[in-house]
Amino acid sequence: MNYPNDSDGAALRKVAEAGADMSRPMTIDFSVDAPDERAARAIAELVSTQGFDPSISDNGGSGSWSVYCSKTMLATYEGVVAAQAQLNELSKPHAGHCDSWQSFGN
Repeated sequence: MNYPNDSDGAALRKVAEAGADMSRPMTIDFSVDAPDERAARAIAELVSTQGFDPSISDNGGSGSWSVYCSKTMLATYEGVVAAQAQLNELSKPHAGHCDSWQSFGN
Protein backbone atom coordinates (compact mmCIF):
# COMPACT_ATOMS: atom_id res chain seq x y z
CA MET A 1 0.00 0.00 0.00
CA ASN A 2 1.13 3.51 -0.70
CA TYR A 3 0.53 5.69 2.37
CA PRO A 4 1.60 9.30 2.94
CA ASN A 5 4.88 9.93 4.75
CA ASP A 6 3.44 11.03 8.09
CA SER A 7 2.71 9.35 11.42
CA ASP A 8 -0.66 7.98 10.29
CA GLY A 9 0.82 6.58 7.09
CA ALA A 10 3.67 4.98 9.04
CA ALA A 11 1.24 3.41 11.51
CA LEU A 12 -0.90 2.01 8.70
CA ARG A 13 2.19 0.54 7.02
CA LYS A 14 3.10 -1.21 10.29
CA VAL A 15 -0.39 -2.69 10.62
CA ALA A 16 -0.23 -3.95 7.00
CA GLU A 17 3.32 -5.30 7.42
CA ALA A 18 2.19 -7.19 10.53
CA GLY A 19 -0.11 -9.21 8.26
CA ALA A 20 -3.48 -7.49 8.67
CA ASP A 21 -5.89 -7.73 5.74
CA MET A 22 -6.40 -4.03 5.01
CA SER A 23 -9.49 -4.80 2.90
CA ARG A 24 -11.36 -6.09 5.97
CA PRO A 25 -12.64 -4.08 8.95
CA MET A 26 -10.63 -4.11 12.16
CA THR A 27 -10.93 -2.54 15.58
CA ILE A 28 -9.00 0.71 15.86
CA ASP A 29 -8.43 2.27 19.27
CA PHE A 30 -8.14 6.07 19.27
CA SER A 31 -6.78 7.79 22.39
CA VAL A 32 -8.25 11.13 23.44
CA ASP A 33 -6.49 13.13 26.16
CA ALA A 34 -8.77 14.87 28.66
CA PRO A 35 -7.73 17.34 31.38
CA ASP A 36 -9.77 15.69 34.16
CA GLU A 37 -12.30 12.97 34.97
CA ARG A 38 -15.30 15.21 34.39
CA ALA A 39 -14.13 16.06 30.87
CA ALA A 40 -13.27 12.41 30.16
CA ARG A 41 -16.78 11.30 31.14
CA ALA A 42 -18.38 14.01 29.00
CA ILE A 43 -16.21 13.07 26.00
CA ALA A 44 -17.01 9.38 26.46
CA GLU A 45 -20.71 10.15 26.45
CA LEU A 46 -20.42 12.21 23.26
CA VAL A 47 -18.32 9.72 21.30
CA SER A 48 -20.59 6.83 22.23
CA THR A 49 -23.38 8.52 20.25
CA GLN A 50 -21.11 8.60 17.17
CA GLY A 51 -20.30 4.89 16.84
CA PHE A 52 -17.26 4.70 19.14
CA ASP A 53 -17.03 2.36 22.12
CA PRO A 54 -15.36 4.48 24.84
CA SER A 55 -13.56 3.58 28.05
CA ILE A 56 -11.83 6.02 30.38
CA SER A 57 -8.62 5.73 32.35
CA ASP A 58 -6.77 7.82 34.92
CA ASN A 59 -3.24 8.47 33.67
CA GLY A 60 -1.45 7.20 36.74
CA GLY A 61 -2.42 9.97 39.12
CA SER A 62 -1.04 12.71 36.86
CA GLY A 63 -4.37 14.51 36.92
CA SER A 64 -5.06 13.94 33.23
CA TRP A 65 -7.30 11.22 31.85
CA SER A 66 -7.56 9.26 28.62
CA VAL A 67 -10.67 8.24 26.74
CA TYR A 68 -10.01 5.18 24.58
CA CYS A 69 -12.43 5.23 21.67
CA SER A 70 -12.69 1.92 19.81
CA LYS A 71 -14.31 1.64 16.42
CA THR A 72 -14.52 -1.23 13.96
CA MET A 73 -13.78 0.16 10.53
CA LEU A 74 -11.63 -0.19 7.44
CA ALA A 75 -8.12 1.02 8.22
CA THR A 76 -7.75 3.49 5.39
CA TYR A 77 -5.68 6.64 5.62
CA GLU A 78 -8.73 8.80 4.89
CA GLY A 79 -10.83 6.94 7.48
CA VAL A 80 -8.23 7.20 10.25
CA VAL A 81 -7.65 10.91 9.60
CA ALA A 82 -11.41 11.58 9.47
CA ALA A 83 -12.03 9.69 12.75
CA GLN A 84 -9.31 11.70 14.50
CA ALA A 85 -10.78 14.95 13.18
CA GLN A 86 -14.23 13.89 14.39
CA LEU A 87 -12.88 13.01 17.85
CA ASN A 88 -11.04 16.35 18.01
CA GLU A 89 -14.24 18.21 17.16
CA LEU A 90 -16.28 16.28 19.73
CA SER A 91 -13.70 16.65 22.51
CA LYS A 92 -12.68 20.27 21.88
CA PRO A 93 -15.46 21.81 24.06
CA HIS A 94 -14.06 19.76 26.97
CA ALA A 95 -10.39 20.70 26.33
CA GLY A 96 -9.66 17.25 24.93
CA HIS A 97 -7.81 16.13 21.81
CA CYS A 98 -7.11 12.91 19.94
CA ASP A 99 -3.41 12.18 20.26
CA SER A 100 -2.89 8.70 18.83
CA TRP A 101 -4.39 5.46 17.58
CA GLN A 102 -3.45 1.81 17.34
CA SER A 103 -4.79 -1.47 16.07
CA PHE A 104 -3.85 -5.07 16.50
CA GLY A 105 -5.22 -5.73 13.02
CA ASN A 106 -7.72 -8.39 12.17
